[in-house]
Amino acid sequence: MPDVLKAANPGLVLEFAPRLVQWQRSHGRSQLPWQHTRDPYRVWLSEIMLQQTQVSTVLGYYARFLERFPSVADLAAAHPDEVLGLWSGLGYYSRARNLHRCAQAVVSDHGGEFPRSAQGLASLPGIGPSTAAAVASFCFDERAAILDGNVKRVLTRVLGFEDDLSRSAAEKELLALAQELLPAQGQDMPAYTQGIMDLGATVCQQKKPQCLLCPMNALCAARAQGQPERYPVKSRRIKRSSHSLWLLWAQRADGSVWLERRPDQGIWGGLYCLPVFDNEEALAQRLTPGQLKKAQVLQPFLHVLTHRDLHLHPVRLPWPQAADLSEGGQWFSQPKWVAAGLPAPVRKLLLSA
Repeated sequence: MPDVLKAANPGLVLEFAPRLVQWQRSHGRSQLPWQHTRDPYRVWLSEIMLQQTQVSTVLGYYARFLERFPSVADLAAAHPDEVLGLWSGLGYYSRARNLHRCAQAVVSDHGGEFPRSAQGLASLPGIGPSTAAAVASFCFDERAAILDGNVKRVLTRVLGFEDDLSRSAAEKELLALAQELLPAQGQDMPAYTQGIMDLGATVCQQKKPQCLLCPMNALCAARAQGQPERYPVKSRRIKRSSHSLWLLWAQRADGSVWLERRPDQGIWGGLYCLPVFDNEEALAQRLTPGQLKKAQVLQPFLHVLTHRDLHLHPVRLPWPQAADLSEGGQWFSQPKWVAAGLPAPVRKLLLSA
């Protein structure tokens, strides 16, 4: 694609990156632990954790992961259950499985060293183009544009970009424009990349953007129009859904509980969990009439996911010491289930006992 912006708005191309770099160095975030390293392992770990997750939530998980897995080789050598156990509560569990697979690929296929280009990084499991660009720019000064949610918001507002981002062609066009706005010098890429993320997270927010504080206010087309909140344009929205699940909490006299591993695909993929049923009737079919009489239906509770409300109905059942519940699970003592990868609401439920 030709330099569309340079031809249409040379002043924007000339001023955007220098203003952003200067703003980041003076006003951007600088105290996050992954900002003070050029180690691609640590930067990559932070980028994966920050997907769909707030910084305040990630901080504790990031520290615990690095304490247990200080290098990519340590992560690659870990058992998958331990990785999921440390990830438990962070959500989007496919990220944890891909994290482990990626670490193994770095060790087995690249001698323990991450590729030094966005293209090479994007070839690894679980690393998309934007994450690859972030690692390459932060660690190797590559002029590669990222395009996460915060960045899309900043760019569409500054550019007055009105195409519908639910169309892949529009997102591809925005990425090309983002590439034109990059600093001329690779050495400015870490500050630029951090700056555009910081700007979207702290100033150019989805609602009530703080335009007076923005270093781009004189350049921003959306501000000039007086309607920054109409950007970005995205017609296809994911609708919230509501779903009820029944949880069978079978517990032995010694306190151990019965857990089954969830399928890799679907909710809580790959985690250990209390047996899950779509309705009360399905749960009842799993039990004998005598067991049903002993079952205690507990107070249902709500667990909120990004696009779904889960109404969870726990049913507690004392279980004979010698018997197994089925062929698809195992008994976990408290020290064992505490260390296992459990869905956050199941962990909360068990800890409430």
